[in-house]
Amino acid sequence: MISPSNWQLQTATRWIQAGGVIAYPTEAVFGLGCDPANRNAVQRLLALKNRCWRKGLILVASERRQLEPWLEKICDSWSSQLDESWPGPTTWLIPAARICPDWLSGEHLTLAVRVSAHPVVRQLCDRLDGAIVSTSANASGQRPARSVLDIRLKFGSRIDFVLPGSLGGQRQPTEIRDLASGQFIRTH
Repeated sequence: MISPSNWQLQTATRWIQAGGVIAYPTEAVFGLGCDPANRNAVQRLLALKNRCWRKGLILVASERRQLEPWLEKICDSWSSQLDESWPGPTTWLIPAARICPDWLSGEHLTLAVRVSAHPVVRQLCDRLDGAIVSTSANASGQRPARSVLDIRLKFGSRIDFVLPGSLGGQRQPTEIRDLASGQFIRTH
């Protein structure tokens, strides 16, 4: 498995803190990420993907507490359900906190979030001590990038930094489920 160096992780962290957009490996594909609190960074990421803000975005973290500022407090039974699936390849739609900006939640009252088991995602979030935006590295409607070369071909110098690493074992993007209803929004 290819792992990024300490310098590469440090550089990716600095780019995110400075408002940059990076690419990084996730469970199934390379993702584009940025600081979810930085509106300009999120708007730049959306422009790179040619994605409408109304759809909303996913936040990933290395532990649940990194997601809590963006979410409403949840009941114990929902909390147990999350604990059973995380860390892992399940993205949950959870009621967004009132302070959650619409550039993250889109037109929805929920926010898509995941505690990742991917070691590179976890290291990056640990270094930032917070969640990051995670969306597939592709223009809307196109195939997601599965390699550093693919990132370079799709985005060239429009990405601030590419964090190398191996993809996880997933062949398809993570499933998305609604926490309140249990309904599958997207399956493997």
